[in-house]
Amino acid sequence: MKKDMSVPCGEGLINLRVGAIIMKKGKILMAGNNIFPGYLYTVGGRLKFGETAEEAVVREVFEETGRKLEIDRLGFVQENYFYGDAGVHKGKLIYEIAYFFYMKVPEDFEPVSEKFMEGEHEEFLRWIDIDDPMPYFPEFFRTELLQPVDTVKYFLTDGR
Repeated sequence: MKKDMSVPCGEGLINLRVGAIIMKKGKILMAGNNIFPGYLYTVGGRLKFGETAEEAVVREVFEETGRKLEIDRLGFVQENYFYGDAGVHKGKLIYEIAYFFYMKVPEDFEPVSEKFMEGEHEEFLRWIDIDDPMPYFPEFFRTELLQPVDTVKYFLTDGR
């Protein structure tokens, strides 16, 4: 079994992550969980050692939605410093590089199930409007997805 590309570095951690931009009828598909129900995040997850970011996003979309989607294009790269909020990583500084891909979404696309298990906790999927008041990550989606461009955009988020 391939390991997540999440590597200890000093007192902190380095993560490599992918996120899927799955949009349909002006809404975006986001994920959440029962541990932190107060915010949402993109469908996606960590790369596994030996896979590319493109392979990882296709795998993550399939694992979380039960449907295989093709990539349209890379939309964003984000460098992100933040402190872990759960488990053994709580309070640890995490440096994460995330690749966000626009996915090709057929008209009839719907997840096979709106709930799935991630380890020992339950996660769920929810279609939301881009301007939904509920907190979701990455925050730059609120503005960037309203006027998409054909170039890749870079963001640095530093929560140190």
